[in-house]
Amino acid sequence: MEIDRPDGRTPNQLRPLACSCSVLHRAHGSSSWAQGETKVLAAVYGPKAGTKKNENPEKASIEVIWKPKTGQIGKVEKEYEMILKKTLESICIRTIYPNTTTSVIIQVLNDDGALLPCAINAACAALVDAGIPLKHLAVAICCSVTDSGSILLDPTKDEEEKLKARANLVFPNAIVSVLPDRSLQVGSEPMAHGIMTSVTQGAMPVNDYLHCLERGRAASARLSEFLRKNIGLKSTSEGSKAG
Repeated sequence: MEIDRPDGRTPNQLRPLACSCSVLHRAHGSSSWAQGETKVLAAVYGPKAGTKKNENPEKASIEVIWKPKTGQIGKVEKEYEMILKKTLESICIRTIYPNTTTSVIIQVLNDDGALLPCAINAACAALVDAGIPLKHLAVAICCSVTDSGSILLDPTKDEEEKLKARANLVFPNAIVSVLPDRSLQVGSEPMAHGIMTSVTQGAMPVNDYLHCLERGRAASARLSEFLRKNIGLKSTSEGSKAG
């Protein structure tokens, strides 16, 4: 059954995408990412020498700081920081710069739905802009479920509030040339069909979740193509800006 969405999109249609890199001159890497009226800035600083007390000094550490558009950081934002940290750690090659910390600052400019996926996409683009060694790229998408079981991609804030459940999904892209010279190789098989991060909210039956995975994976191919066109992958000889 066809769903009428307030903005006229089809269920599988993403909002207009926009991405710019190197938007902050004092950061080692930065990006802005927008999906419709949701817009996020990401800034990367580092790697800097040393890790925090509970981090493994034999690996590079990723620190995520979430800054809301207004007000103080709350429980939801703290959860977003944790999800982002784990997701970014899974794509970074953390053995190249051991005992260092790379800080990723997320500044929310506007939230009109699918905020966490937008932040993940912005952070990934900013890491590439900073020359941080990555195993592969990652793209995130929000899939929401209506009361009738229909799947809507990339919901607005109004849609999120009315729908019964949603899943924020992060998919790996094929391994790309974002490794500095003489770095460790990360295998030969791309992880195009896996899933890196999955965060659900609301009651979602297994079949609905599987449908979200199917739709999300299809949308991730479009997001990956857009990301790769807009980040301008660095030459492997550049290494890290901060190095």
